[in-house]
Amino acid sequence: MISEELERYIIQYSSPQSDVLKALERRTYLSTLFPRMLSGHIQGKFLEMLSFMLAPQYILEIGTFTGYSAICLAQGLVPEGKLISIEANRELRSTALEAFVKAGMADKIELIIGRAEHEIPALNKVFDLVFIDADKENYCLYFDLVFDKVRKGGFILADNVLWSQKVLNPSNRDAETSGIVAFNKKVAADDRVEQLILPLRDGITLIRKK
Repeated sequence: MISEELERYIIQYSSPQSDVLKALERRTYLSTLFPRMLSGHIQGKFLEMLSFMLAPQYILEIGTFTGYSAICLAQGLVPEGKLISIEANRELRSTALEAFVKAGMADKIELIIGRAEHEIPALNKVFDLVFIDADKENYCLYFDLVFDKVRKGGFILADNVLWSQKVLNPSNRDAETSGIVAFNKKVAADDRVEQLILPLRDGITLIRKK
């Protein structure tokens, strides 16, 4: 993990947050129990840049939270593109939808409230990019459910794959840590993909479907 001083330096020399994202971050920290679940400035900018590079038509996000990452990812969609975001917590719906409107993304982002394991099989689109950032115990399940819905050459991103470095401690693993460890091993053993873990924030795995 980088030092606070280095993080401040990175922020200083990176493009700033939009006013909408800055306000959403503040609201998230004031109104939710676990605000650190928010992607935040640097990770959000990475998601935005990656989306612009890929110019996707369809993106799937598993885990909306308050909508910060969805707004970042939707920036790079082609004009007729769509991002579908699935969130299990109904109480977050109004915050996310309000943020999408303020960001001018209401017509680009479709929010589905429900359990991802129930909603993913019903989706009939082929995705260019999938972002997994939900309950860690089910990362392996989500990977399996989305794999055939990702086009050849498409990408899957998985957040929190270093999980505050708990992945390094085999003797003290809760269910979430065990889920992340199992996911990392699963992806590394899958010859249908290439993968790279980036030490960005809490770790992001960038996975390309061959």
